[in-house]
Amino acid sequence: MEFYFLDFDETVIILSMSLLLTLFFYGKQIQPFKCFESAHSGIVPKSVNYHFTRKCNYECGFCFHTAKTSFMLNLETAKLGLQLLKNAGMEKINFSGGEPFLPQRGRHLGEMVKYCKTVLNLPSVSIVSNGSLISEKWFQTYGQFVDIMAVSCDSFNEDTNKTIGRYQSNKNHIEQLLRVRNWCHDYNVLFKLNTVVNTYNKDEDMNEEILNINPVRWKVFQCLLLEGENAGPDALRNAERFYIDDATFEKFLERHKHVGCLVPESNTKMQNSYLILDEYMRFLDCTGGSKVPSKSILDIGVENALLFSGFDEAMFKKRGGFYKWSKEAEKYSW
Repeated sequence: MEFYFLDFDETVIILSMSLLLTLFFYGKQIQPFKCFESAHSGIVPKSVNYHFTRKCNYECGFCFHTAKTSFMLNLETAKLGLQLLKNAGMEKINFSGGEPFLPQRGRHLGEMVKYCKTVLNLPSVSIVSNGSLISEKWFQTYGQFVDIMAVSCDSFNEDTNKTIGRYQSNKNHIEQLLRVRNWCHDYNVLFKLNTVVNTYNKDEDMNEEILNINPVRWKVFQCLLLEGENAGPDALRNAERFYIDDATFEKFLERHKHVGCLVPESNTKMQNSYLILDEYMRFLDCTGGSKVPSKSILDIGVENALLFSGFDEAMFKKRGGFYKWSKEAEKYSW
């Protein structure tokens, strides 16, 4: 009879593999990357904005999340990351881009929102889109899994939208916006409107149009400059001609102060109060005036990645980051 002796390293490897296989076959849930999470940010990522694609069919001149890559995680890997975020305390996920409804992305988006609602049981799932590629068929398939649909519209003058770059040659942006708004009503999805105040719409009076559309929220942003995105030599956009100062932004807000659903966000409020996850599932730190990525949560876990997010939780609360996130909460709020 022959005997084989293993050295210490080989023994540890074999025992570790045996333990993992045992846990797998007995249905125990393994917490990925837990062994690496030695640091704690103290942040609970309750609301996360996942920009899963950077590609877009519009060319908005002030865009601050540009098409620097064409990368998109495959669906199963994205689901793994979403599960990690849920385990870390996420309650609201907002899917954005780029444009999340581009070809080969609409179904991908739909399957992610379905997963977040039916498997992760998240209280709130929302989407931000330019609206141009949304179809009623998508609502028929996936609308039941969405709480809030936000569509961006910077002007109710189509020529102004063209000047900004928010248009597609074969579609009227405002007409498509109204179609999406009606589909939201038909398929029980809360409709939200986003507007970026800039050089070309700063004097516009939108009171009548906003009241007619009647969104649950009208987010009004001040045009923001970020190095490497829409400012500086390495940027794909040059948004300096769109930029407005604080006083100009305040004049726009004053003009619309009687619109009850208005939610203003100056650069001070906006820049560091969002947890932004990019296409690689890296948190983006904007505190220095650019977007500095962490390592991916898929590689180092959520807790470690949050250390490099630059997230200002106090400002998140101050700008009204907590509100009625779900359509069920809105339904019973009257």
